[in-house]
Amino acid sequence: MSVSWQDSIYQQREELARILREPLTQLAGQCAPAWGDGKALDALLAAHFADIPYCTFLYCVEADGVQICNNVGRTGVEPGYLGRDRSQRPYMKEAVPNWGFLLSDAYISLRGRRPSLTALQVIGRDFRTLGYLGADFDLRNLPVTSALYEEPGNWRQVKGDPAIRGTVFQQCRIESPMDGNLEQALSILEELLTQRGVFQCQIHFSSSQATIWTVSDPLRYRILDADALSDPDICLVYPSCPYPADAVIPPTDIKRILATLQTLRLADPTFYLRMASINIFNGMVSVTFSCDGSHYMSHAEFLTKDASFWF
Repeated sequence: MSVSWQDSIYQQREELARILREPLTQLAGQCAPAWGDGKALDALLAAHFADIPYCTFLYCVEADGVQICNNVGRTGVEPGYLGRDRSQRPYMKEAVPNWGFLLSDAYISLRGRRPSLTALQVIGRDFRTLGYLGADFDLRNLPVTSALYEEPGNWRQVKGDPAIRGTVFQQCRIESPMDGNLEQALSILEELLTQRGVFQCQIHFSSSQATIWTVSDPLRYRILDADALSDPDICLVYPSCPYPADAVIPPTDIKRILATLQTLRLADPTFYLRMASINIFNGMVSVTFSCDGSHYMSHAEFLTKDASFWF
């Protein structure tokens, strides 16, 4: 079963909460006797700052979000934060669970303008909530403990610019240089994808160009313009390369995918294909039409769709 990016976030947050909750609970217990004495809280947080892993700043706030001590960081106490009102920060607007510990959603910090999150631990005395121990974390300093998610292979439709969708019936396809040479251009791309080490390509039909990535140099893209896509000699630039054994799309399906893209490009003068992409490793095909709507689906599903599905 594939893991979504939402699942990865949940797993990551679960692990961070497990790491942080116990040391913050212990430190919050020591803060209760010093509550109301800003200097004592400063000294206490400075003495125990190293006990909170990955932390950027520690501080204490009243239940209303007003800070009652300074920030404490790696270099010690940072004056000037006493009395700071944090009540409008995202983490102060989240409900702290009954067990007294909150790991906030990520937000953009005011100071560094970087993705951050905050842990809040309730500080109480005599069954009464005094306030919270706050711990800020820069996401750059936090460990990544969950596996990188895989892009799902199910069909997804994404609507584009409403202005383009609203005027779709006022436009029609104008033949591009690639359209006039489409069979040859797609044959060149088939050769590059199946024999010349190209693993991903984006085909821009309206602007007559293709952007390609190769397995031998995957971090850089190359642009093939209309001239290159009309000249089979371009294949000589890319050395022969065995088709990757771990590719999801079989090489025999590349020709069928390209033929379907040709049909979608030419089938209707109003609803026509503007851009498409193929990635042989994740097995996905994406198509974007004149209404600026985009579809993402597995190559196997893509090949089962006839013109009636699209039009």
